[in-house]
Amino acid sequence: MAATRLFLRSSCVKSRLTGFTGGVHGSLSLTLLKRSPDCAAQPRAQRRHAAHFTYQPDPVPTQYGPTQKMNLFQSVTSALDNTLSIDPTAVIFGEDVAFGGVFRCTVGLRDKYGKDRVFNTPLCEQGIVGFGIGAAAAGATAIAEIQFADYIFPAFDQIVNEAAKYRYRSGNMYDCGKLTIRSPWGCVGHGSLYHSQSPEAFFAHCPGLKVVVPRGPVQAKGLLLSCIEDKNPCIFFEPKILYRAAVEQVPTEAYYIPLSQAEVLQEGSDLTLVAWGTQIHVMREVAAMAQEKLGVSCELIDLQTILPWDKETVCKSVMKTGRLLISHEAPVTGGFAAEISSAVQEECFLNLEAPISWVCGYDTPFPHIFEPFYIPDKWKCFEAVKRMINY
Repeated sequence: MAATRLFLRSSCVKSRLTGFTGGVHGSLSLTLLKRSPDCAAQPRAQRRHAAHFTYQPDPVPTQYGPTQKMNLFQSVTSALDNTLSIDPTAVIFGEDVAFGGVFRCTVGLRDKYGKDRVFNTPLCEQGIVGFGIGAAAAGATAIAEIQFADYIFPAFDQIVNEAAKYRYRSGNMYDCGKLTIRSPWGCVGHGSLYHSQSPEAFFAHCPGLKVVVPRGPVQAKGLLLSCIEDKNPCIFFEPKILYRAAVEQVPTEAYYIPLSQAEVLQEGSDLTLVAWGTQIHVMREVAAMAQEKLGVSCELIDLQTILPWDKETVCKSVMKTGRLLISHEAPVTGGFAAEISSAVQEECFLNLEAPISWVCGYDTPFPHIFEPFYIPDKWKCFEAVKRMINY
């Protein structure tokens, strides 16, 4: 029977592809179509999986002047536009940035500011970052784009051994602190092995860098402008799944959100939730579920800056709640959750009511069709909350 069903389905597909209707084969195909309930006259619509989170926009900021509705990639474009307009030394470069980039983050900037300030590079990540280091050392505000965070590794040596150490090895005579590296980051629903990775932990092990991940458009613009203005080389990872899904009212003028300062998004008394980037929106749903189903009050913290991270805010929260759950998309072993856990247990050991828990990606390459099973969704995090409360 299984072989018959397979034959019927393949016949259905074959008839759609070839379109033949005459002769013996045509008659057979028509007969099979009539007999097979699985074969419809029109192709079926492709199924689309819903996102593993519900985006919750931040309140409209009032302290930075007039706002405009923007998604995340438009807020990045706005930040870059602000920088190019006020800093004549600023240059933007990377693969395909001249026509706007694969995610449209630089669209219109070459036309507005010229091909000498917004320009394409060869497909060579090591060369992109190496050029950025030289430009920044010569005094330019260098904004490099690595097209996907998964492809940042050819530039690893330039970032870790050159950019991060340039000031230290020269005794502060030289530096490349005006270098900012932007890169799309994290899962996207269909990115598979080479378009879904979250490599922030690799760079968190490297003194001399700053590593930042925003949760939405308002944070993206303010944090990116702070990275560009910072006196240290910065890596700015942009959650690509939020480029169009995240929409907020974003100030049109330049504004700055401090680096290395976590934000308490929701105060609570029973359990501390820590995340960054897209995972913040997963944890917002977890906090709501915990309150509704368990009566548990969760405090939610967006770390925002991975390196140097805001240990004081996290530890202050854990001393109050006695429990800590950390979640990120990257694989669990060697992930940044382990660093947070180690630091918190050292500072807050006597305040803990349960072992620190973290819910992360598995220790496998990032899958394609199995992405829904890989990602640390709200159900996995909610189960961790229940274990900690019942400990």
